[in-house]
Amino acid sequence: MSDDVRPGLRRRSPVHGLARRQLGPLEVLAQSVSGAAPSAAMAAVPAIVAASAGGGTVWSFVIATALALLIAGCIARFTRRMAAPGGLYSLTAKGLNPAAAYASAVGMVTGYGLLAAGTLAGFTIYVEALLGGLGLGFDVLTVVVAGAVTGVFVLRGARLSARVVLLVESVSIGLMLVVFTLLLATTPASPAPSAPASVTGVAVGVLPALTAFIGFEIATALGAEARRPFRSVPRAVGITAAGTGVLYLFAAQVQVVGFSATPGGLAGSVEPVVTLAERGGWSWIPTVLDAGLAASFFAGCLAASTALVRVLFSLARDEVVPAPLGRTHPVHRTPHVAVAVALPVVTAVPAVMLAVGVSPTTALMALVTLAACGFLLAYVLVCAAAPAFLRRIGELTWPAVAVSVVLVPILIAVLVVFVAGSPWSVPVLGALLLAGVAGYVTLRVRRPAALAAIGVYDETTADDVLTDRSGPT
Repeated sequence: MSDDVRPGLRRRSPVHGLARRQLGPLEVLAQSVSGAAPSAAMAAVPAIVAASAGGGTVWSFVIATALALLIAGCIARFTRRMAAPGGLYSLTAKGLNPAAAYASAVGMVTGYGLLAAGTLAGFTIYVEALLGGLGLGFDVLTVVVAGAVTGVFVLRGARLSARVVLLVESVSIGLMLVVFTLLLATTPASPAPSAPASVTGVAVGVLPALTAFIGFEIATALGAEARRPFRSVPRAVGITAAGTGVLYLFAAQVQVVGFSATPGGLAGSVEPVVTLAERGGWSWIPTVLDAGLAASFFAGCLAASTALVRVLFSLARDEVVPAPLGRTHPVHRTPHVAVAVALPVVTAVPAVMLAVGVSPTTALMALVTLAACGFLLAYVLVCAAAPAFLRRIGELTWPAVAVSVVLVPILIAVLVVFVAGSPWSVPVLGALLLAGVAGYVTLRVRRPAALAAIGVYDETTADDVLTDRSGPT
């Protein structure tokens, strides 16, 4: 029987099987915040930015926050009008051609998959620190156990995982705010930073500062499951960009001030927060910091994995990847086949890296760097698609055009510089590119109709109307 009841109204949504209209606004917000893993970024990223920006570190974060807000604005032009578990690739499909949508899908699968793998490595670092360092075997075991627990939560449903993420990330951010507030209150300020700021340094510092935001759009993949997606999803993405930006500015200011009288400044410190805690006599702060960061990394893995399986589910419904990935569990109403396929791979990547002797820190940096390239590609495409989408529906405005005209070249430049600054990543990215091109060519030959229709999204159904829910609102 056809899914269509009458023209414009379906018997069931194209993304049927998911637990539609279940997540409240706080649960949607928690997923996006956890995707950005702000606690970890607060502790680590300012020192990386300072290596280029010097005394202008805070200004680099100001610019990066502005860029993140502009990206959020471009995403909101779609998410106020449509809800899609495929996230950015489904949005891109409505503004650009199928090739761009497919490229975005490759970027998002790469981004979410490697971000989840990287956060498992990060979780291992701080669990081991809390337990006193138990060696390689413990590292691998921690990754496997954390990956298995993540898989259970993702399988049991977005609502459960969202609540776990909300609790864990709230505690983590709360701990970090306490730590940084104490450090700010007990750190004497020097009249001037030791590392001078320059326009070039600030501009270069924007690159690592912007990567601290990757994953902030994860709420877009939960549109079909959000109770009022046209409100909660764009708000979650925008609030996450603004809120994490404020946290980063606060953390950067505390660390810049704390090292202003130190030769080399913040850039010369390996563990700036621990160093400041030791200077202030706060011997308990490193333990609290380790606990907060471990919690943040676990929440980040859970959020990224939740988004990853929904993107795979959406691609299966688009007939771009094998159809079984689009099946949902009859009880939990989650993409259980996608969970069974994706989570073992996500877990195996860091586990194998650690097993062959790669340190958890190196694994974390490598995986997050590669993930950032996937995210940046998807951000470029969705920002380019926004004005085309608005033109298609007859709502194009000059501000929307202006934002994309300014933002897209900046993001392309950031992506190019990011790749150029990590030459070791070129072979891996090249292999991913070749695999993506091969997949696209195969689809063009074997399933051109499916490729042309890429970008499935949630639609109002007869049941929505009959029960007076009016579809996704």
